[in-house]
Formats: sequence, C-alpha cells, structure tokens
Amino acid sequence: MKSITLKVEGMSCEHCVKAVTEAAGALPGVSGVAVDLAGGTVSLDYDPAVTPLDTIKSEIEDQGYDVAV
Repeated sequence: MKSITLKVEGMSCEHCVKAVTEAAGALPGVSGVAVDLAGGTVSLDYDPAVTPLDTIKSEIEDQGYDVAV
C-alpha cells in the first residue's frame, strides 16, 4: 500500500467531502480516504497494482473537482 495526499480544488462543503470520499473509497485497493476541506486535500492509501493513481484522479475529477498533485 502507498499513501498519498492530493490537492483537490473546488471542494467547498460537506456534500463535496461525501462525494469525494465515496467515489475514491469505492475503488478496489483504495482505503483510508480522508478529506481536509479547509486544506483542500484528500489523503488516502492505495494499492497501485490494483488501482493506479491516474484512475483515482479520474474518479475524483468525474465528481467535478480538479486534482493537482
């Protein structure tokens, strides 16, 4: 497992937190999703052999947010 913190732009409320947490957390090999709304970051653990980082970024972007590592 790898740990990463992504800079995610566009999150502004608890709905955003829920959307990002559920979207990223539903991916296989992803766990421990934690959103810091004030800091605009998402921290998570993932298995790159199961789900590549690009897939995680795409899933968050599909929710309407911009990911800038």
